[in-house]
Amino acid sequence: MNAVQSIDCNRASVAEIRAHLAACDEGFVPRLSTRVDLDAYAAKIARHAERIEAWASGQLVGLIAVYCNDIASGCAYVTSVSVLPGLQRHGIASRILAQCLAHVRQRGFQRVELQVDARNHSAARLYRQHGFAPLHADGTSETLQLIL
Repeated sequence: MNAVQSIDCNRASVAEIRAHLAACDEGFVPRLSTRVDLDAYAAKIARHAERIEAWASGQLVGLIAVYCNDIASGCAYVTSVSVLPGLQRHGIASRILAQCLAHVRQRGFQRVELQVDARNHSAARLYRQHGFAPLHADGTSETLQLIL
């Protein structure tokens, strides 16, 4: 697979989102399919989330879904970050996260929150590298926040 050729917003179809999430399923901690129905979740993301997508050779290789629907609170919420297993650790998640944060700022939000499983050390490290700080933890997961 070639390097990322484009980063787009809201280009992927429900089927492409579903296929991407299924391909990334084992990389989620815990597996995404143990927490949600992948078909319903892909449809929900396509319908309600804004998506920052990395594409290579016509394939969705990286995806961030962020909800920008709580304008009153000024808080956007990242619900999903994923990169195809063979392309992880090549900076794709960092690139699309930076693009996501720029998008959220442009939309006028003052902060971004997300939740990360306490066992997912690489994801937590990525978020901290982008300025996220702990907001609260419950032992199994941690909510991180970035003030924009």
